[in-house]
Amino acid sequence: MLRRRVVVTGIGALTPIGNNREDYWSALVAGTSGAAPITYFDASKFKTQFACEVKNFDPLDHFERKEVRKMDRFTQYAIVAADEAVLDAKFDLDALDKSKVGVIWGSGIGGLETFQNEVLNFAEGDGTPRFNPFFIPKMIADIAPGMISIKYGFRGPNFTTVSACASSANAIIDALNYIRLGYADVMVTGGSEAGVAKASIAGFNALHALSTRNDDPATASRPFDKDRNGFVMGEGAGALILESLEHAQARGATIYAELTGGGLSADAYHITAPHPEGIGAISVMENCLADAGVSPQDIDAINMHGTSTPLGDVAESKALKEVFGEHLYSMNITSTKSMTGHLLGAAGAVEAIASIMSIKHGVVPPTINHETADENIDPKINFTFNTAQKRDVSMAMSNTFGFGGHNACVLFAKMD
Repeated sequence: MLRRRVVVTGIGALTPIGNNREDYWSALVAGTSGAAPITYFDASKFKTQFACEVKNFDPLDHFERKEVRKMDRFTQYAIVAADEAVLDAKFDLDALDKSKVGVIWGSGIGGLETFQNEVLNFAEGDGTPRFNPFFIPKMIADIAPGMISIKYGFRGPNFTTVSACASSANAIIDALNYIRLGYADVMVTGGSEAGVAKASIAGFNALHALSTRNDDPATASRPFDKDRNGFVMGEGAGALILESLEHAQARGATIYAELTGGGLSADAYHITAPHPEGIGAISVMENCLADAGVSPQDIDAINMHGTSTPLGDVAESKALKEVFGEHLYSMNITSTKSMTGHLLGAAGAVEAIASIMSIKHGVVPPTINHETADENIDPKINFTFNTAQKRDVSMAMSNTFGFGGHNACVLFAKMD
């Protein structure tokens, strides 16, 4: 069966270091940290008191007050990013066959803050069950693509992927395949997360997963550095417009890059820890390369999962050596989580955008906060430490791995 080629024609971003696509990219290239003390609640009693929050975001700039009350922040973020991507794609919405436009969105947790607050309010009350009538639709993870489709009238495939931190990369891969197989001509895809909440910070603290560098939050996310001690919670959204190449060309769309492949795998090892030899990471990158029909030597840059955890960074680095061999030393590797923190279910989309923009602009963003080499990580790997590097990027890969052993990898290429 001849698979249709799929391209990216629109991008939207709402991140801890930029509230739109261009500001996000500029901050990445500049090596800007989004980490700062938490402002959403009093975190003074928490082991971790900082996060990468979205800054200067007022939902009333985007929604009517009555609509804000109906949406958790993760849905607000989703709609704002999707709006930017749809506008960027420059559709004639009246001419678009909306039955062939779908929305596949990723979120690892969904409306966690809504769930937390409703339960706290009930627990602090007199036992009478007084709940917000929008509690359930605010909480469920699939409400984000539902709201996007309602706003635009997109009647194609519509659902949410949930695979922890791989969720939005899974969404992108599903959207890719729905277009390839002819079930849709256009897909709005990506992911959103609003994980900076009491329950999530406390929960990840209990797992000893978060950095506790409270004295210097801006340097806390330090992938591949010897003194890393956990990831930094992030939040936000990333959105992509995917189209079949024929559909994009027929309407004269501007094309950012081609989405050439996606890979999936499972570690089948542990609920939170990666396989120490990177078995699942090896498989997912090999599967992605095979799906795209390219060799390891064709890849110029990789945005690693690179969370800044002691185990994860070592395992992923081992996997890179197994897949890419000597070619690894001629590539640019980066972890943009050093700047954005870890956006959980939204990470795959936001980091895919970084890879696409690297192809467009010929620049690989840095892995910031590197000070001390880790003897367990090959020093010959170019992790693009601390300063962005110019490079002609023809193919860029982005990795995302999630609790439960879920792995997803996407590959973008410069249009010929």
